[in-house]
Amino acid sequence: MAKKTFSIPKISCGHCVMAIKNELAEMPGVRKVEGSPQGKTIEVEWDAPATEEGIRAALAEINYPAA
Repeated sequence: MAKKTFSIPKISCGHCVMAIKNELAEMPGVRKVEGSPQGKTIEVEWDAPATEEGIRAALAEINYPAA
């Protein structure tokens, strides 16, 4: 299992975190998504077939690109 904390500068509130969690949770292989509006971070745990590149692409697609 892979785990990474992504810095997401566009996060401004809990709604932003929920939008990201809902989107990433639909990706095959993503096991856990936690977020912090205060820290502007998202922590993601995943297994194959999910990849860091795929997660970054999904974040960019929903207008929350990782820094």
